[in-house]
Amino acid sequence: MRSNRVRVLVTGAAAIAIGICAETSVSVKSSSTHDPVSSAVERGLKWLVSVQGKDGGWGQDGGETSYVRQGERLESNGNDVANTAVAAEALLHTGSTPTSGPYHESLQRAVRFILEHVERSPVEGLAVTDLTGTQIERKLGPYIDTFLTSKLLADLDGNMGDALANARVRRSLEKCVAKVEKGQLKDGSWNIAGGWAPILGTSMASQSLYMAQVKDVPVNGRAMDRIDFYTKLTAAPPPPATVAGGASAGISSGSGGGVGTGVVSLGATTMAITMSGEVSAASAGVSLYKRAQELEQLSRTPEDRKKNEKQISAIKAQLSDPRFVTGFGSIGGEEFFSYLNISDSLHRAGGPEWERWNGDMKAKILKMQNEDGTWAGHHCITGRVAVTSAAILMLVADREKTFLTTSVQKR
Repeated sequence: MRSNRVRVLVTGAAAIAIGICAETSVSVKSSSTHDPVSSAVERGLKWLVSVQGKDGGWGQDGGETSYVRQGERLESNGNDVANTAVAAEALLHTGSTPTSGPYHESLQRAVRFILEHVERSPVEGLAVTDLTGTQIERKLGPYIDTFLTSKLLADLDGNMGDALANARVRRSLEKCVAKVEKGQLKDGSWNIAGGWAPILGTSMASQSLYMAQVKDVPVNGRAMDRIDFYTKLTAAPPPPATVAGGASAGISSGSGGGVGTGVVSLGATTMAITMSGEVSAASAGVSLYKRAQELEQLSRTPEDRKKNEKQISAIKAQLSDPRFVTGFGSIGGEEFFSYLNISDSLHRAGGPEWERWNGDMKAKILKMQNEDGTWAGHHCITGRVAVTSAAILMLVADREKTFLTTSVQKR
């Protein structure tokens, strides 16, 4: 196994200002107490563990009642799979595994909660839970639980510590992969109506299939080709077309080499893309969310980055515009998840653009942390569980994840 110590890129003036160490351990607790990033991460983790339910799950926390989080308590309508999955990812990517690390018991309980839901779910259909209408579902789409679970299980595959546990995770992962494949829309996306920004659900679905494929789980190659085509089509340079209402769009689709055409409407409206005579389901949000999905999809391998260099460069150019990076205009959970996509994408290639982005994002996120160690969104996904988990993942985006994302002995 590779050493747990990994080199962290020292980034620009903003990164220096927050005191990023030249080297840091994957484990948060073994990091220097003088490192503001590790300190912030540890405070967030402690809060997450403190509010984990007796059943091993987490709930959505707070709804949309206020931008000011003081005095709000966790919601009492039950813990859900999506929030539990993203919280488990935060534990997993900060040094805990199901068998080791400071929070391995919390992670074990979370994984058990998720697996029980997946195992009870019907084979047909995308759902892995019968709890509907949660905040994260209302914003990222009704099946975000499935997409986040599939992504988490791909991380956990082969890393459960014993053969029986690994086999159980593999069975549930294969079940989720089959659900995701069957639930793909005809345009190649998973922009299923019922959420404010389902493009982020599409991104999670695609990532989960890619990660499962890396772990040698059979994945339908046609599904991967279709989401790749969808992404390239919608990332094409905007033609001089009129958008609904006469407004200019932040994203638009091109001709796709004659295969399809598209018209895009943004803001609170929908995006409809006609591909081979078929119209996609609704997608909404702002250009930041879509561009973040595109960047992650188009930059996964060195070959992808070379092949998609023009489109990637255009997206990177937008990252220097503070208005574009702000997204909706205030920082909600959707912005955090979009930032995480961008961080993962830029980290793959490294270089000055990554160093500048990483330093700026860390400085921004540290300033947003609440006194209790949490982060909360200012719109849409406001709940502290999802946003705190996403913020932690952002802060450790520069730490190696080789143990979790490469094929290892699984059985």
